[in-house]
Amino acid sequence: MAVSQPTELSEAGKEIKSLIDRARAAQKQIENYNQEQVDQLIRAMVWSVARPGVAEEIAKQAVEETALGNYDGKFTKMSKKCRAALFDIIDDESVGIIEELPERNIVKVAKPIGVVGALTPCTNPEATPVIKAINAVKGRNAIVIAPHPRAKITTKMLCDNMRAALKACGAPEDLVIGIEQPSLDGTAELMKQADVVLATGGGAMVKAAYSSGTPALGVGAGNACITVDETADLDDAANKIKLSKTFDFATSCSSDNNVIAVAAIYDALLEKLQAQGGYLVSEAEYPKFKDALWPDGAHLNPDIIAQSAQRIGEIAGVNIPEDKSFIIVPENGAGPEYMFSGEKLSVVMGFHKVADVDAAVALTNAIQEYQGLGHSCGLYTTNDKAVEKFALGTKTSRVMINQPQSLSNSANVWNGMRQTFSLGCGFWGGNSVNDNINWRHLVNISWVSRPLDKVKVVPSDEDLFGDAIDLVK
Repeated sequence: MAVSQPTELSEAGKEIKSLIDRARAAQKQIENYNQEQVDQLIRAMVWSVARPGVAEEIAKQAVEETALGNYDGKFTKMSKKCRAALFDIIDDESVGIIEELPERNIVKVAKPIGVVGALTPCTNPEATPVIKAINAVKGRNAIVIAPHPRAKITTKMLCDNMRAALKACGAPEDLVIGIEQPSLDGTAELMKQADVVLATGGGAMVKAAYSSGTPALGVGAGNACITVDETADLDDAANKIKLSKTFDFATSCSSDNNVIAVAAIYDALLEKLQAQGGYLVSEAEYPKFKDALWPDGAHLNPDIIAQSAQRIGEIAGVNIPEDKSFIIVPENGAGPEYMFSGEKLSVVMGFHKVADVDAAVALTNAIQEYQGLGHSCGLYTTNDKAVEKFALGTKTSRVMINQPQSLSNSANVWNGMRQTFSLGCGFWGGNSVNDNINWRHLVNISWVSRPLDKVKVVPSDEDLFGDAIDLVK
């Protein structure tokens, strides 16, 4: 019987193995840390990159290197989002017993996984590596980060600062390692050799993560749909839609890609959105913007991604005034025949009219069956019945009520969502989780079961099966 020989590692494979080996050795040194020690590490890690002076440098570098988004958005993520992410998990018990179920006489004990292989995008290269790193270390893991090549310098700045912070705490620096010369081969090897893959980025990257043979946590495509009904505060809705749509030039997958207005307030909302800085595309300009966004009729033009309204207008051959910060494109349906119903990764939004909330639910599902199924939707309303219809009727993991979508899906101080930049989309979006991914997804859990004080008794057939007994003959 032939014995299979181990496959010879490529040069990229050898390089990644050396990083994994370093990370694994570092993880072994903290796997028995107590909660206080773990929390000291993540506090130091966040302070090292979010403290005054450093946050500004990183935000500036991210804009210069990627040419995506804007300084204000990236500085906000470094200075506020990173702090909020730390605040969200700092009091969590992630060491030892993390949950007790007395009614089942079960306790759950958290244990580290080992080495997390993290893939990070160029659209959010500043805070994403930090949030992934602190969630990994919260679970007493090490992390190796594979940045998008367009964000490698920003990632190195982040990792260097976090490594220095770990060293200052007396912990091994190699708990956080960044790949300094990222490549497709190196990223593929990281996904093979890590203990778990945490992938945030484009669909191809996430699919590769799930196909790597390593347990993976990936995210689905975004294409957030926001409905405004006739009971909503239109001024509030218009202001929050503008904030959500323009934050960091819409680098977020949660940016308002489609706004759906019920007929009764369609004209009024459109007027208020224009007053908030929306540029309304005319019927004659529609094909110009369509060609600008999808030059080949199918694939999104990378030159428009996370750019200003003026830059997008320039590409489309349309002069957009300086006081306009986002672009409103009236659209009449969902699917490939209605391109503006898809994800646009830009300050361009599709604007739709429907008869009522029921029609809005149907259109939301139709749009997201085209792109973005399982990701998120939002609703501006004061009608609880409308909320119930969206909660029950949409195929989305997140239904945000009266909140700016891109600033709320991944959590903010005004809601109870978990802080993250990795948004699971459930089985709808081809993901294994619906959650906002955090440290609880990056630990192994042992269930310790003791006998119940009182043994359960299975009820009689009459009580257990009820009228099924008569129905099934």
